[in-house]
Amino acid sequence: MAVNAKKIAVYVLVVFVLYVIITDPAKAADYVQIGFQGISDAAKAVGDFFTWLADGAH
Repeated sequence: MAVNAKKIAVYVLVVFVLYVIITDPAKAADYVQIGFQGISDAAKAVGDFFTWLADGAH
C-alpha cells in the first residue's frame, strides 16, 4: 500500500514540475538557480567545517 502511495506522489511531483516548466520557464529557471545556489552554499559550509577540523578546530 505504501509503495502505491509513493508512486502516486512521485507522479504528482513530476506532473507539477512539468506544468511549472511549461507554463513559466523563466520562473522554473529561477527555481533551479536557487536550488543549485543552496547546494553550493551547503557544500562550501561542509568544506569550511572540515578545513576547520583539519586545522585543529581552533
